[in-house]
Amino acid sequence: MSSLLNKKSIDDIDVKGKKVLVRCDFNVPLKNGVITDTNRLTAALPTIKKLIADGGKIILCSHLGKPKGEPKPELSLAPVAAKLTELLGQEVKFAADNEVVGPNAKAAVEAMKDGDVILLENTRYRKEETKNGEEFSKELASLCDVFVNDAFGTAHRAHCSNVGVASIVDTAVVGYLIQKEIQFLGNAVENPVRPFVAILGGAKVADKLNVISNLLEKCDTLIIGGGMAYTFLKAQGKEVGKSLVDDSKIDYCKEMMDKAEKLGKKLLLPIDTTITKDFPDPIDAPIDVTVVDTIPADMQGLDIGTKTAELYADAVKSAKTVVWNGPMGVFENPILAKGTIAVAKALAETEATTIIGGGDSAAAVNNLGFGDKMSHISTGGGASLEFLEGKPQREIIKKESGADSVQALDCFSGVGSVLLI
Repeated sequence: MSSLLNKKSIDDIDVKGKKVLVRCDFNVPLKNGVITDTNRLTAALPTIKKLIADGGKIILCSHLGKPKGEPKPELSLAPVAAKLTELLGQEVKFAADNEVVGPNAKAAVEAMKDGDVILLENTRYRKEETKNGEEFSKELASLCDVFVNDAFGTAHRAHCSNVGVASIVDTAVVGYLIQKEIQFLGNAVENPVRPFVAILGGAKVADKLNVISNLLEKCDTLIIGGGMAYTFLKAQGKEVGKSLVDDSKIDYCKEMMDKAEKLGKKLLLPIDTTITKDFPDPIDAPIDVTVVDTIPADMQGLDIGTKTAELYADAVKSAKTVVWNGPMGVFENPILAKGTIAVAKALAETEATTIIGGGDSAAAVNNLGFGDKMSHISTGGGASLEFLEGKPQREIIKKESGADSVQALDCFSGVGSVLLI
C-alpha cells in the first residue's frame, strides 16, 4: 500500500512555464448539447487549479462517448470547455480540431501563456486512440513537457491518451483525483477498519464474478441485491418466477455460498422481493407491485422487499467501512427505487467510511440526494470494479498494450495497481 500511495504526483514536480497535458475523464452525460451531470468536471478541478497556480500551461484532453474514430458534432467536447470556464472562473479555450492534434490545436498550444488552459477535441475522434496507436500517442506527447493522468474512469484502458503518452514523455505523474480514488478504494479493501461490509447489486452475476470471490476473502459481511440476487436465490432452490437469472452461474453461486460458510463470513441475500408482472416500459412507467416472500411463476422481482431493506440497513449500522457497487433494484423507476433508497439512507446515516463504486450506484446516490453524505463516490465504474476484483492491472496492461516502461504503467493503470486487492 505504501508504494502505491507514494507514486509521484503533481505535488512532486515543477510545472512553471511548462506545457502540461492532463488526461481527464470528461465523459459526461449530454442532453441536447447540455451537460446534465457535472460531477466528473468538478472532480477534476483540484488538479487543474493546482497546475494553474503553479504556472503551468494546462492542456486538457478526454474522450466523450463512442464516436468510433470519426468526428461527430454531438460528441464534441465544446460544451465541456464552456462549463469548465464557468466552474473555473477563467477561460478554458476549446481547440476545435477534428484531428485532435491538428493545426488549430498546435497553434492554440503555441500561443499559451503561463496559467492558461485549453481543452483538446474528443480523443476518440481518432481511431488510433482505443488501439494505443503509436502515431497518435506521439502527436499528443509532442504537445507537452509533462503528462498528468487524472482519469480514473479510464484507468483500466490501454489508450493513446494515457499509456501511449506516458511511455513517451520524460515526466509523467498522477493528479489529485486518481490519488484520492486509490486512497479510498485501496485502503477500504486492503486495510479496512472493521467490521467491513461490501454491498453488490446490479443486473448480472457474470459482471461481478471475481468481485464476489475476492470480497468474500476481504470483508466481514457481503450483501447481494439487484438482479444478480435471483441467480443466488435459484441456487438455493427457491422459486424466482420470471426474474433475471443466469443459469450458467448457478454452480458458481453455490460455490460462493459454500466459500462464505467456510470462511465464516456473512452472505446476506433477499428474504422478500418487490415483484410485478412485466418490466416497466418505458422504464419509469407507473406499475403495480407487491412485496412477497416467494415469487410466483408468472411474476418477476425488480427490487428488494421491505424486510430485506431493513436487514441490509441493519447490517450497515454496525459497520466501520462500507463499499457499495450496484443498485438494489430498477432504481430508475421511483416505484422500484425503495430498496436502493433504503440502503443509501443507511449509508448516509452511518458513521462508517462509505465508498460508492461509480457507475449506476454513483448515479443512484447522487440522483436520490445522498451524494454529499458519502465519504467518497468513485468517478469510474469499470475501474472501481477492477480494483474490487483484485485484478493485477500492470500485467493486464502490458499484455494489452505492450507497454513496458515503469513510468507508463505507474502513471495510468490504477496508479500502477501494485495494489492487488
